[in-house]
Amino acid sequence: MIFGWTMYDWANSAYATALATAVLPLYFAGVVVPADGFSIGGTRYAADTLWSFLVAGAALLVFLLAPTLGAIADLSATKKRFLVAFCYAGVVSATLLYFSGPGDVWWTMVCFLIAHACFVSANVFYDSFLPQIAPEGKQDWLSSKGFAYGYIGGGLQFAFALALISGHQRLGIEPALAARIAMLTAALWWGGFALFTVFLLREPDRPTPARHGYSDAPGIVTYARLGLLRVWHTALKVRRLKHLLLFLVAFMIYNDGIQTVILEAALYGRMELGLSDSHVMITLLIVQFVAVVGALAFAKLTDYLGTKRTVMLTLVGWSLIVIYAFFLHSMVEFFVLGMATGFVLGGSQALSRSLYGSMIPQQASAEFFGFYSVFSKFSSIWGPLTFGVVRHVTGSSRYAILSLILFFLVGLALLAGVDQKKAQQASAQLEL
Repeated sequence: MIFGWTMYDWANSAYATALATAVLPLYFAGVVVPADGFSIGGTRYAADTLWSFLVAGAALLVFLLAPTLGAIADLSATKKRFLVAFCYAGVVSATLLYFSGPGDVWWTMVCFLIAHACFVSANVFYDSFLPQIAPEGKQDWLSSKGFAYGYIGGGLQFAFALALISGHQRLGIEPALAARIAMLTAALWWGGFALFTVFLLREPDRPTPARHGYSDAPGIVTYARLGLLRVWHTALKVRRLKHLLLFLVAFMIYNDGIQTVILEAALYGRMELGLSDSHVMITLLIVQFVAVVGALAFAKLTDYLGTKRTVMLTLVGWSLIVIYAFFLHSMVEFFVLGMATGFVLGGSQALSRSLYGSMIPQQASAEFFGFYSVFSKFSSIWGPLTFGVVRHVTGSSRYAILSLILFFLVGLALLAGVDQKKAQQASAQLEL
């Protein structure tokens, strides 16, 4: 059961790392988008600016869908079905990116938009299993283990992609074809290893329809209506969960910075620092394996500092990282930046998820992780959008990356006011 759950992180991290973070952004900027930019509505946009807006659009789509889907999954006990459906819809869309070529800007953007929205939507249901399958008192450990599996799996597939692209001459293929094959194998890795989840992860018991006021099993239309109503009522109840709501706002803000750094790193190295694609991807590969150490090290640190304080420590680290990124110029400095980013990345992602999972009602985990995704993706709209606007106005990604420190400092200040124990008590008393 736990192995089947962690293997999904192993599977989908190939998409997140090799495709969405490294290969596709560089391919998009170097091959798909013309050198002088791409015109939309009479305005020409640089590739990195356009990429920021594209990521924000995918986040907006998930923002609109996630909470309702989570509520329907809780009511019908179909979390696994939704997980599998979004997973393989994303795999198909990611596979279609193989056919992107020079000038295929709209095709690439549409395929990525669908693939990324499905990737994030599937994670809503994947995350929702955490409170239900984690041994008592082991949520931090299991969440960190899942991320560790992801960093290793994604790193291994990324290493293959990097070897393929770097060795394209020996293979007798063009660099663009090597990049397309790398993206294709990332999509196939995602779909192939997700089969462990399909066969090993079990759905929790189906709720009794009478609990929701029905003597017969509701149909899909009824579930959809119930899902929408439950989202609305839960939104009203969350307003009374002061500390959970405060955490969600804090998470929304600081995750803004984290996701933007992750998604913009490759283009920052290529377009702002003038580094080669190989140097950028080697650094991103190292980030994956350092993140394994970071996830496990920060999980261990929670035994001494507690989960909240440990997350706060990672946010201090993120603040220092964006300051350093503003001043760096060389490949060596970019490499150091990657090492530091990987270390805090593992802790901040894994522990934020487990901290939230410890404060929500377990019987409505998919619904509440839908809210988690809402706040996550709402922040993922404004981070890349802010980065894109600052980049477009100033003509430099340095000021865009530095502007992210505001997200980390504000998120840190809000997180300091969260009382985890009071949040747990309030959640236990909440009537769903």
